[in-house]
Amino acid sequence: MSRVIRVGGAQMGPLQKSDSRQVAVERMIALLDRARERDCRLVVFPELALTTFFPRWDMDDPREIDAYFETEMPNAATRPLFDRAKEHGLAFSFGYGERVEEDGGQHRYNTSILVDETGHIVGKYRKTHLPGHAAFDPERSFQHLEKKYFEVGNTGFRAWRFMGGIVGMCICNDRRWPETYRVLGLQGVEMVLLGFNTPSVNSQRASEAEDLRTFHNDLSVQAGAYQNGTWVVSIAKAGVEDGHELLGGSTVVHPSGRIVARAQTVDDELIVADCDLDACNFYKETIFDFARHRRIEHYGLITQQTGVVRPD
Repeated sequence: MSRVIRVGGAQMGPLQKSDSRQVAVERMIALLDRARERDCRLVVFPELALTTFFPRWDMDDPREIDAYFETEMPNAATRPLFDRAKEHGLAFSFGYGERVEEDGGQHRYNTSILVDETGHIVGKYRKTHLPGHAAFDPERSFQHLEKKYFEVGNTGFRAWRFMGGIVGMCICNDRRWPETYRVLGLQGVEMVLLGFNTPSVNSQRASEAEDLRTFHNDLSVQAGAYQNGTWVVSIAKAGVEDGHELLGGSTVVHPSGRIVARAQTVDDELIVADCDLDACNFYKETIFDFARHRRIEHYGLITQQTGVVRPD
């Protein structure tokens, strides 16, 4: 039986602070419609797809902060997206700020969900590797306050049986950490869905060229795909948001590490790839046959310490 999934990577152009949820959802629905015309079965949207990348702003008023978070999903603003996807028979994934009551308190996460073709949420992931800082930093050219607005995710890196394969999710900075892919790889993951919002400029090193930042983005995703024998669908929110430029470069990466589709713009754009999940098998059964080749007795430092401890 064929295990080819035609995937639509739904890159989104910028969302300004003044743009409503309805503006974002209308654009997402338009991308869904394009995906249906191209016979896609699964559509992947970016991180924080419903709002501007608000961690660049230093806010202290809880009401102002909460305005960027969703307390239920779907909600009134996103229900049309779920309805259109169900009408088309399309599965999809997207990221958003989530505020939730759990364990007797309010918690805020950077979240991504996986929705099947009937409109049911079948998976949820909360971002693990939060970049940036927790307080205003006057030394930066702009702020990156994810550690202020989000808690470290509590879901771990879970994979789901989905559309005849094994699918996992991660978000933005997670892609730079090999542990992300390896934990998913140890569950047999065959496709990783990844949304990101990445500044084109390094706020701590203005001399870092955009082409180097693009190279690092590609390198992380391609290495994760190859070293775990999995497809990776890596989709950006891009362009200039309120004067701040976000990197484009949405890609679909083959289990060989080869890029098979790449966005050409920094606007709303659909990239399409036929992803044969059986293409993972060669890599999982040969050079990255974990059961035969991994030597966990020598990997203890990975879980025993966080920071660097240099030898005496």
